[in-house]
Amino acid sequence: MPAPCVGIWKVPVLAIKSPTLATLFALTALGLLALLLSVAVGSVSISLQDLWAVASGGGSDLHRELIMSLRAPRALAAFSTGGLLALAGALMQVLLRNPLADPYVLGISGGAAVGALGAMLIGGGLALVSGSAFAGALLSTLLVFGLAQGGGGWTPTRLLLTGVVVAAGWGAVITFMLTMSPADRLPGMLYWLMGDLSYARAPYAAWLVMIIAVLLTLPLGRSLNVLARGPLQAAALGIAVKPLEWLVYVLASLLTAVAVTTAGSVGFVGLIVPHMLRLQLGNDQRIILPASVLAGGTLLTVADTLARTVMAPEQLPVGVITALLGVPTFLFLLHRNR
Repeated sequence: MPAPCVGIWKVPVLAIKSPTLATLFALTALGLLALLLSVAVGSVSISLQDLWAVASGGGSDLHRELIMSLRAPRALAAFSTGGLLALAGALMQVLLRNPLADPYVLGISGGAAVGALGAMLIGGGLALVSGSAFAGALLSTLLVFGLAQGGGGWTPTRLLLTGVVVAAGWGAVITFMLTMSPADRLPGMLYWLMGDLSYARAPYAAWLVMIIAVLLTLPLGRSLNVLARGPLQAAALGIAVKPLEWLVYVLASLLTAVAVTTAGSVGFVGLIVPHMLRLQLGNDQRIILPASVLAGGTLLTVADTLARTVMAPEQLPVGVITALLGVPTFLFLLHRNR
């Protein structure tokens, strides 16, 4: 029997089909290939033989320095950032029951940007910039939550509208800060706003958060499938709707905060990746959530590799590449499914 449909959300069957599992394996292979390509490609090309020599503890000093100190940490940071953003986008789309929802629309990245730019203005180092970005993202989360509360609690529509207004407010503050910034600090601030992985040297915290989030959300897949029907239907089927919605929103906000702290503001990943996967794989969150992590990580890793090499020795902000890839892809998807 075909799956019933509520609006644009198709309610999935309970069995996970083997072709879908094959898709997960294929995405895993693509992710590993993207990481390998990111480490091998650059101003100094590294062959597979040299990569194996470095991985085995040998290799030249130049290759070890390039791989272990520069390219591998940056590639891992790109993959974890893409995975975090895509997972946050998938969760927000379920929470708001809108395939066009995106974690940035709720003002989380705006708060992080204000915190990071403030640290840059006072001459703070990398640790202070990252910490300020994380604090700003959490402050924005609390602000949106507080303002969205009403007599009957927050609703997806109220939350979305509040997030849009808060994001617009953060945008005005960012414009003011850029206008008042010294000329010598303005390029770095603009690069951070467009997404920059040049200084991402410690991706392990982002990877830890990503792995924990995947392990936490996988058992929630069945409940999220029911929540996609709507809150009334979910409550009738025995789902604790409000605690689940709070958990999803807080988790998506945390994932976005960690991603923004790692790589700055990178757009389109949280919007495009879950939307494309949902069109291809259906709306079973047990598959969409891990697939989003793999596809988002692969996308941002490839985008960062292009940002490093397409105009070498100059490097582009990775956010420029994701926008150039995301805009035509999204327009194509809209045209195909109109």
